[in-house]
Amino acid sequence: MRVNFAPTVFIDIAIVAFLFYWIYLFLRETRALRILYGFLILVLAMLIAKIFNLILLNFLLRYLTTALIVAIPIVFQPELRQVLEKIGRPRFWTDIQLTRDNFSNLLNEIVLATEQFSKQKVGALIIIQRSTGLREYIENGIRIDAKVSAGLLNSIFFPKSPLHDGAVIIIGRRILSASSILPVAEIDAGRNLGTRHRAAIGVTQVSDAVAVVVSEETGSISIAVSGELERRITSDRLRSRLYRLLRKNVKPPSRKLFFWPLKKKEEDK
Repeated sequence: MRVNFAPTVFIDIAIVAFLFYWIYLFLRETRALRILYGFLILVLAMLIAKIFNLILLNFLLRYLTTALIVAIPIVFQPELRQVLEKIGRPRFWTDIQLTRDNFSNLLNEIVLATEQFSKQKVGALIIIQRSTGLREYIENGIRIDAKVSAGLLNSIFFPKSPLHDGAVIIIGRRILSASSILPVAEIDAGRNLGTRHRAAIGVTQVSDAVAVVVSEETGSISIAVSGELERRITSDRLRSRLYRLLRKNVKPPSRKLFFWPLKKKEEDK
């Protein structure tokens, strides 16, 4: 039996696929993506229960799914509002991937600025996004959208600057926001940590971001990852840690298929 598909069917499928991909691109910049994954797993479990005629499980999942459908617009209210605000804007997201040269320049500028902050005892908090989106923190700060440079970071964290308080958030090689407010971790009374250090721990507990902190009191440099704070590190140690943590964001060098074997032989010499 031969089935003929009208051209409109393919157009319909392409539009729906594009919409789902567009929604994914937006949600990947927020923590809501993890909630969406959980919902999809629940739907998959419901389908399995229906296929194998698991009556009790199917009954429970059906009512739970109904409740979630009602709850999702409430839970995702900020994200849904942002989707409507973003429609029509040409720049929807910022690429976190970097070329090797851009990556090297990024490390140089961050380390240089951090060294200057440390010598001058200027407090600073720099957040570098990896895969988990930080959109909600970018939105509550002051939008910058400028290339990362030591000079710009110095201007932002200058003690008399109105942007001095809060965090700078970097995506790729661009500063997206300054003066952003971050979640502050609850720390035991025995640990003498200021607000910047607790914010660095807090944001890295809820995301895979990397946080660089400079103490205003001592000028010491710290780095936070996965809720763990490494304190009083040198600028060389900072560069090494940033390189290992961020190198996955470096784009592999592009090669033309026809010349690839020749170039590889030349590199092996």
